[in-house]
Amino acid sequence: MDFRYDDTTERLRERLHEFMTECVHPAEPIFEAQTRTADEPWTAPPVVAELQAEARRRGLWNLFLPGEHGAGLTNLQYAPLAEITGHCPWLAPVALNCAAPDTGNMELLAQFGSAQQRERWLTPLLDARIRSAFAMTEPAVASSDATNIATRIERDGDAYVVNGRKWFVTGAMDPRCAIFIVMGRTDPSALRHQQHSQILVPRDTPGVTVRRGMTAFGYDDGDHGGHAEIDFVDVRVPVTNLIGTEGSGFAISQARLGPGRVHHCMRLLGMAERAVELMCRRVSQRHAFGAPLSEQGVVRDWIAQARVRLEQARLLVLKTAWLMDTVGNRAAHTEIQAIKIAVPEAVEWIIDRAVQAHGAAGVSQDTPLARLWARARAVRIADGPDEVHRQSLARRELRRYRDADAVPARV
Repeated sequence: MDFRYDDTTERLRERLHEFMTECVHPAEPIFEAQTRTADEPWTAPPVVAELQAEARRRGLWNLFLPGEHGAGLTNLQYAPLAEITGHCPWLAPVALNCAAPDTGNMELLAQFGSAQQRERWLTPLLDARIRSAFAMTEPAVASSDATNIATRIERDGDAYVVNGRKWFVTGAMDPRCAIFIVMGRTDPSALRHQQHSQILVPRDTPGVTVRRGMTAFGYDDGDHGGHAEIDFVDVRVPVTNLIGTEGSGFAISQARLGPGRVHHCMRLLGMAERAVELMCRRVSQRHAFGAPLSEQGVVRDWIAQARVRLEQARLLVLKTAWLMDTVGNRAAHTEIQAIKIAVPEAVEWIIDRAVQAHGAAGVSQDTPLARLWARARAVRIADGPDEVHRQSLARRELRRYRDADAVPARV
């Protein structure tokens, strides 16, 4: 196996490292200060637009999106770039127009949207002139099973009428959020996975009410556009706003969430790398019981385990990205689920040890560790909780041996 990055990836990695060092990391305190003094919560601070302009100038724009609409990179090429942005996940991805939920929504529109929908919504998203939101999760049902979603989307002449309540609608609190992609039930009598559809609902449509903003472990996740609880009451939109066909909503959601899960894991690796660096620097500088903390056996055990877990996670992510490129997302489903289980758990463990090594400073605002931990922990719920992925992965594994005469596959 050849683990070297190709020339395109190496060139972009070098360019991105320079951008992080020269622009993003120096902008972190500016971002924090501007966020604290902003008149409107969840509004992107001015430094974001400045970073976006510089990223575009350096050719670091829409790197996540393959094909004609993006940079044309493969998943394997994008993986190490996304990892680099994970060193500052609240600022670097949005600076490159590679932040959720816009990434998933752009992928969805590029793959399933009509020409009219792409012109109306994808083009301004690609230019970062607007932001978007994905309305799937509901407060009244167990949304870990997406077929539970109860919001209704009913045909009425030349329009669809949407009724329901969504929450943790990521992106919806940003004043620039112009469009919601809403998943709801169009035919309750259809087969279980063919009852739902997805539809475009402009934010200013009558009947759309943003009830409140939601926080995640106390953070507003403003770089993602925040999270909202939203009521949709007799919301009428044209039939041309339907994405794909009636009943295809579940399949579209799975197609959207697959790459999204991989992007999360890619960035998590960068978060872990930053945590390891901070931990090593901290324990080398602090003394207790007459010696540097770095000489304590338990601390060295944390560092060694952190490196092993991080390298294991990276290899699994790269394998998954390679499979997505070579055999497709569906055939890579097992690996996508595997990284969604393994990577957030490993990264949460690593960041937790870095917090412990910092003592009180680790839980304070003086380091990025608390924010990093909150993000890693939230990913264990976002895009499907660990338990759901474990159940599905186990079913797939058991299916291989359902036949008593089955011969174990060769590795």
